[in-house]
Amino acid sequence: MTQRVIPLADERQLRQLPAIPAELPAPTGQLLDSRGRPIKDLRISVTDRCNFRCVYCMPKAVFDKDYAFLPRESLLSFEEITRLARLFAAHGVTKIRLTGGEPLLRRNLEELIAQLVEIPDMEVTLTTNGVLLPKKAAALKAAGLKRVTVSLDSLDDAVFRAMNDMDVPVSDVLKGIEAAEAAGLGPIKINMVVKRGLNDQEILPMARRFRGSGHILRFIEFMDVGSSNGWRMDDVVPSAEVVQRIHAAFPLEQIDPNYTGEVAERWRYADGGGEIGVISSVTQAFCSTCTRARLSTEGRLYTCLFAQSGHDLRALMRDQRSDAELSAVIGQIWSGRSDRYSEIRSAETASLRKIEMSYIGG
Repeated sequence: MTQRVIPLADERQLRQLPAIPAELPAPTGQLLDSRGRPIKDLRISVTDRCNFRCVYCMPKAVFDKDYAFLPRESLLSFEEITRLARLFAAHGVTKIRLTGGEPLLRRNLEELIAQLVEIPDMEVTLTTNGVLLPKKAAALKAAGLKRVTVSLDSLDDAVFRAMNDMDVPVSDVLKGIEAAEAAGLGPIKINMVVKRGLNDQEILPMARRFRGSGHILRFIEFMDVGSSNGWRMDDVVPSAEVVQRIHAAFPLEQIDPNYTGEVAERWRYADGGGEIGVISSVTQAFCSTCTRARLSTEGRLYTCLFAQSGHDLRALMRDQRSDAELSAVIGQIWSGRSDRYSEIRSAETASLRKIEMSYIGG
């Protein structure tokens, strides 16, 4: 059986708990890292499993039928997730995004959502491949979820089946988008990862399909997340090129971000047909305004999508540490954060062994 790949730095951390500061002051509001960046967004992976094997995330060559996914007892419980979410909220987090793997594979996920939306002033969203939304959308909305982001990389059925590598038809995702809209989980954001020579010919068809729909289509540069997706710079379609292609067919105007630190650069159709976004973490790094932390399925805290190691919060909780102790550790980790991977990306950094995206979410 293939074993989970854990960098050496993580193996050392698994043998010891994070240090508890001598003094345990209560959180005093917004927490800043070593570069002055606040913590505002927490992405929580609720499962490392997925019903897709997308070539840029969970390629079959690595995540085959013998891959050792986490046993249930290793996953954070809903109560543990909610406990940590409340501590992060005390440090300034105002937005939680539930991710996976595919988060809708986590049984009774709506129960977790119902707990998280009770945290004051917390926005709770979810990213999904959409296949299970026809069954789940109504329950998610009833639990308090406001909106969803759906991953969709092509409208061409053959291309889509090749990219998800599980022979799932594109119609299944489109039905999921319709179900989410019917349930009131909008405006829906639709994410397309663009890889040159694989699906970049789908940029205009995607723009045409969702223009005027009320949904927000976002194009994401193919990134060197993890170590298994065979990333090459030649495969990246720069966001500037994406905008140029669409602008030639449907004139665009750039618009201001909704808030400081928003990852997507926003453009609207000049004729009022809605907006698109482009996420340019390869060609236009936005590390300087990054406000995101990531909590893995088994409770490890990562301060960058491209991290090589994380910090074990689950061990602290299961060692009966107090909220004050946990809060102090979270503050210590974020205060020491200096990540800026996309600003220093090179052939050398791209080849480093990094945590897989399916493990800590996108």
